[in-house]
Amino acid sequence: MLSGMNSEILKTMLANGQDSLILRFGLAQALIKAKEFNEAIEHLLKALEFDAEYSAAFKLLGKAYAQTQQNALAIKTYERGIEIAERKGDIQAAKEMKVFLKRLMK
Repeated sequence: MLSGMNSEILKTMLANGQDSLILRFGLAQALIKAKEFNEAIEHLLKALEFDAEYSAAFKLLGKAYAQTQQNALAIKTYERGIEIAERKGDIQAAKEMKVFLKRLMK
C-alpha cells in the first residue's frame, strides 16, 4: 500500500503519469501527516473523482477541512461520507465520521 510512502515519492509517481485513487489517497495521507492540509484537500478531491463513494476519502477530507477551519465544508463532507459509508456497509468509517461530526457541532 502507498500509505507508508513519503509525499515526495508519491508526487514523483504522479508527475510521471501514474494517477489513481490509491495514489491520490496515499499522497493525501502523507500530506496530512506532514500537516499540509490544503494540498491534501486537493488530492482528496481528485481521489473522489476516481470513486465518488470512497468513504475513507470523505473521512480524511473532513479532517483536512476541519484542520483548516473550514467547518461548514467539514460538516457537509462528514454528512455525505456517513451516508455513503452506511449505504455501503462500511460501519467503522461511518462511526468514526459521526464522532468527528459530533465534535464539530459543539
